[in-house]
Amino acid sequence: MAATTTPHTNGDEHLVRSDGSQIRALVVDDEPNLAELLGAALRYEGWEVDVALTGNQALKSARERDPDVVILDVMLPDMDGITVLRRLREANTSVPVLFLTAKDAVEDRVAGLTAGGDDYVTKPFSLEEVIARIRGLLRRTGIKTTQPESLLTVGDLTLNEDSHEVSRAGEEIHLTATEFELLRYLMRNAKRVVSKAQILDRVWNYDFGGNANIVELYISYLRRKVDAGRAPMIHTLRGVGYILKPAVTGDDA
Repeated sequence: MAATTTPHTNGDEHLVRSDGSQIRALVVDDEPNLAELLGAALRYEGWEVDVALTGNQALKSARERDPDVVILDVMLPDMDGITVLRRLREANTSVPVLFLTAKDAVEDRVAGLTAGGDDYVTKPFSLEEVIARIRGLLRRTGIKTTQPESLLTVGDLTLNEDSHEVSRAGEEIHLTATEFELLRYLMRNAKRVVSKAQILDRVWNYDFGGNANIVELYISYLRRKVDAGRAPMIHTLRGVGYILKPAVTGDDA
């Protein structure tokens, strides 16, 4: 399915499918930490992400989920990425594929591109570069441009990304710049647990020195403004992270 552009929080367009649904990305890498890091970065783009640690898992996921883009490591435990790609192509899928590998020899790049890969990034890499490459591949699939309002809504909580206005049940909420970015990240990942590490990376970029206690502090600030006197929306899962979801009222319980 083709992709569409809508405003994105960092100033770039936000890519979605032509029917308005989320882009589906498949990350294939046998390093769980790296796969999860890539997955978290792509979810921050507003996309659905599936992760596979082997070639067979990747092929199964591709059949079941029909991804819009595949990020594919060349070195996998059961088969190499080029074999995975060839099997994808044999299934008549034209999904764009970005190869991700520690190999940087020219012949490896040529082999990957000859097999039908669309782009190639070598490790170590920056997340910004990988995301930029992926966005470039998606644009080639034939995108359309729309300009919907930049509103995020979860339950009775609304955030306008353009005007930076926030309200709950029609009542305006005044936030600092950091509180706004934190709430925006939580709302972009509504109903999904996000860890302190993910929040630190996306809201603070670790510029403050890496003290994870700052997350707890700002979550408490946010709760006082968003949840005060109301059914709570921001929840803590101890040892895991935080989740924002629609409030459960007495009528819903």
